[in-house]
Amino acid sequence: MPPTSASRTLCDCVHCEHRSLRLFCNLDANAFAEFDALGMHSVLATGATIFEEETPVDGVFVLCNGRVKLSSTSRQGKTLILKIALPGDVLGLGAVMSGSRYEVTAETIEPTQLKMIPRDEFLAFVHKYGEASLHTAQALSKEYRTAFFDARRLALSVSAASRLASLFLEWGRAAAHGKTEMRFTMALTHEDLANLIGTSRETVTRMLGKFKRDKLILMRGATIVILAPDKLELMAA
Repeated sequence: MPPTSASRTLCDCVHCEHRSLRLFCNLDANAFAEFDALGMHSVLATGATIFEEETPVDGVFVLCNGRVKLSSTSRQGKTLILKIALPGDVLGLGAVMSGSRYEVTAETIEPTQLKMIPRDEFLAFVHKYGEASLHTAQALSKEYRTAFFDARRLALSVSAASRLASLFLEWGRAAAHGKTEMRFTMALTHEDLANLIGTSRETVTRMLGKFKRDKLILMRGATIVILAPDKLELMAA
């Protein structure tokens, strides 16, 4: 379901200090002026559902701040977390472009700001501006690449430990923004982590304890600092 608390004053694209670093929002002056006028901004609390899988498409959601869990649930009730979306990601893009239903459920895992653009407005914008069309294609390509590497990680990793090491390295690099230190906030429960890497909650708890004892990571509350990225690289290979 779409967010309900919307306001044009909650988050301003024009004054966003991260715009130049985010693929879809980094447009030329004319295209960006129109993009800024599209849709509505919302602030959602932790645990809010943005949309659910197999529901009709309302539009795309540009993630401004916060993180969102994308998951799919089987008829038997088993849930698989497919991705943790980060600021700059565009949620629901594939469904909007194909005219299908949402493929996944999107749920916030921390307070989140996003911009919702109705499907018709978004398609008209992409049709009008070639730069926006290119960015859309690049965003879809990024989604494909992410899905490919996630599938490879699940299918080919020799152990749950290697999958967790690979995941932590991915999150650490994304949070570092080119800096040496890899530090990120891990807002997922052990159960969520297990669903993300295809193992049990008990196994995740044991692995986290081993990673700490082996001084691969440092945990301070929800903050994780990667102490030995080279060793995690060897585990993830």
